Amino acid sequence: MEKLKKGIIGAVELCSLPVLGLFDIKVRVDTGAKTSSLHVDNIQVLDINGVSKVQFDIHPDKHDVQSILTMCEDIIDFRVIKSSNGDEEQRYVIKSPIKLGSDQWDIEITLSNRAQMTYLMLLGREGLGARFLVDPALDATNILN
Repeated sequence: MEKLKKGIIGAVELCSLPVLGLFDIKVRVDTGAKTSSLHVDNIQVLDINGVSKVQFDIHPDKHDVQSILTMCEDIIDFRVIKSSNGDEEQRYVIKSPIKLGSDQWDIEITLSNRAQMTYLMLLGREGLGARFLVDPALDATNILN
């Protein structure tokens, strides 16, 4: 069996979610988290022509709360997520392409209030798949090209 060559990434990387209008955001890579999550506000569930969608607001620049993007995406799942402190939260799940360096692939993202967290997004192990090895000593200045 042929071994896949894996890129090495750090604990914090610059990623883009182009469909959601987010470019070069610092993302916390967390192999201890199964699911990826994104900080959003004002979550509303809509029924558009029989399709369940979720509308939400994103602040692309965490330091500029006046800058808001309102997005509407298909709901692909609804999951109960347990945080590291043991709290459980029900979250909507969307699918979106993610871009890291020159690689782009689709991931599932839960929508959550991460306002108290340092990073707008957490990239969990399902989102990473078998693409990368994580070196926690690296940071966003060491992105793959």
